[in-house]
Amino acid sequence: MEKHRCGWCVGDKLYEAYHDLEWGVPEKNDDALFEFLVLETFQAGLSWITILRKRENFREAFDNFDYLKISDYDEDKIALLLQNSGIIRNKLKVRATISNAKAYLKIQEEFGSFSIYIWSFVNNQTIKNKVAHYKEAPANTELSDTISKDLKKRGFKFVGSTVIYAFMQATGMVNDHEINCFRYEEV
Repeated sequence: MEKHRCGWCVGDKLYEAYHDLEWGVPEKNDDALFEFLVLETFQAGLSWITILRKRENFREAFDNFDYLKISDYDEDKIALLLQNSGIIRNKLKVRATISNAKAYLKIQEEFGSFSIYIWSFVNNQTIKNKVAHYKEAPANTELSDTISKDLKKRGFKFVGSTVIYAFMQATGMVNDHEINCFRYEEV
């Protein structure tokens, strides 16, 4: 019997694997959270499948999303990244990734981890929505507005409310799997 999945991923093996194994799973590891934050910022204005298809290229180009290394990137490294056709070559997003790495380190210093900081917005518990069809899921919420504003205040770039809500979905801060999706109860 075929498993029922959220409609947004059906028909593409890479999308389905991402949906089945990662999307909406509560993520508390700082390294993984930073990867999702980087990918979501690069996704702004593009489709998520575009980013997924380039994910390994991003990992290679950005030192496996090592925010300590990224925080020290210089103009030479930026020039190299902007020549890398395997990633999204957006100068503002590349520079934002570097400044976000620096801001990420500051949050870790202040809170002990980025995970402690970000999950505090949901009282360390996944918000379980009841989405019947994926198109009913919101693009942003009051909570994503609040988190976005706080991140911007802390020096983050490209973290608008829609980007943050997508980050929240991806990292399991909210469960927006369709209620009849096999992953809804699992995550």
